[in-house]
Amino acid sequence: MARVDESDRHIAMPQHPTGAGVLVLAGSSGRIETDRADLFARHGIRAHAIRWFGGRGQRPVPHEVPLELFVDEIALLRDSCDRVAVLGTSFGAEAALLTACRTTLDAVIAVAPTSVVWPGMLDGSWSSHWTEDGVPLPWVPFVADWSATNDPPEFRGLYAQSLDRHGTEAARIPVERIAGDVLLVVGEDDRVWPSGRFADEIVARRAAAGLATDVRRHPLAGHRVPFPGEPVAQGGRRMARGGSPAADAELGALALGAVLARVLGTTRPG
Repeated sequence: MARVDESDRHIAMPQHPTGAGVLVLAGSSGRIETDRADLFARHGIRAHAIRWFGGRGQRPVPHEVPLELFVDEIALLRDSCDRVAVLGTSFGAEAALLTACRTTLDAVIAVAPTSVVWPGMLDGSWSSHWTEDGVPLPWVPFVADWSATNDPPEFRGLYAQSLDRHGTEAARIPVERIAGDVLLVVGEDDRVWPSGRFADEIVARRAAAGLATDVRRHPLAGHRVPFPGEPVAQGGRRMARGGSPAADAELGALALGAVLARVLGTTRPG
């Protein structure tokens, strides 16, 4: 099994368990989302927040990370929980959606999602963010002639142009395979990548398969979405992320009730 080392896992245990559990995944920062896990625990949800790259025995960067890492962590949660969900942000949302396509989950929550698989670089070589059975998943290559025109740089245009030129069916996340609830949390002013466009593509793909998708949006929010009761994330690569502290917080407050409902199974998207 692709187990996470104990030093790279934070388990938040609820004082009054509901039987629900959630795997919490950060994005490209590589941090362990301890505050978010603790927030879930305050609502009766067992939460596993893990580091999925840069940890002990792990890939040093988001480059050919085995999806089995997440599938096996879900299996650990299943051992102690009646209902299991996964929540990921940005690259973590990419992992969450791909994991939900491959194992049984009651819900997946993708904050600042993507509809396709993207590449990472290690030692000068580009490859997929993810592998399955040791084989890299198909990904969308970046366009070679793009350059940032803002300072700090906005990468939204890079992702949009790359998808327009090089997007393939093989690189698309097969979200129509997800049987559980799907909730997307989207700031339309996301300057990292066009998560609003990606969300629309996810909704359309699932709708074509007769599946509903719940989307919570804010027109002025950006890439980072803090939930009430947790600090605003810091660190990571220097870049423009869009939004504003007020708008980002508004989206977090708008979304939290829906997030908890999906994890706990108290309502279904409609």
